[in-house]
Amino acid sequence: MYPTVVIRPARREDLDAITQLIVRLKRLNAEFDPLLEVVPEIVEASRKYVENALESPSSVVLVAVEGDRIVGVFKGDVEDRIFYKPRYAGVIREFYVLPEYRRKGIGKRLMMEGIELLRKKGAELIMASFPALNEIAVNFYKKMNFRPIEYLFAKEI
Repeated sequence: MYPTVVIRPARREDLDAITQLIVRLKRLNAEFDPLLEVVPEIVEASRKYVENALESPSSVVLVAVEGDRIVGVFKGDVEDRIFYKPRYAGVIREFYVLPEYRRKGIGKRLMMEGIELLRKKGAELIMASFPALNEIAVNFYKKMNFRPIEYLFAKEI
């Protein structure tokens, strides 16, 4: 356990550290499938993406912090599912904890706090997507009582 790790809302001054974690996550995703190859401007794209999320009223961005080091990030958005009930879903778009901080309860804490904030913003359902071959993510989400509801298939053309 890392009892000294604090989960808190992300702030503007966290931008560089969050950007680095998002880049790490996207590079990790690329290891699972060539269709997830990152763009050369991944750092700039990630930074802009995080800036937009920090300003968006429908987004939740949390960080896990030990001392002055950000060791994890959660980013989710409330989305209107106009065709389905429940209508509003919290969609976890980014979730990453540094490898040396995994399997210590930090991810679970980060996830639970993120889900609660998405619920407070109106989400009635929580969804997540990640590379299909990422067994670590599959096992984590199953442990958190998520279940698969749809498949996303891709074909290069």
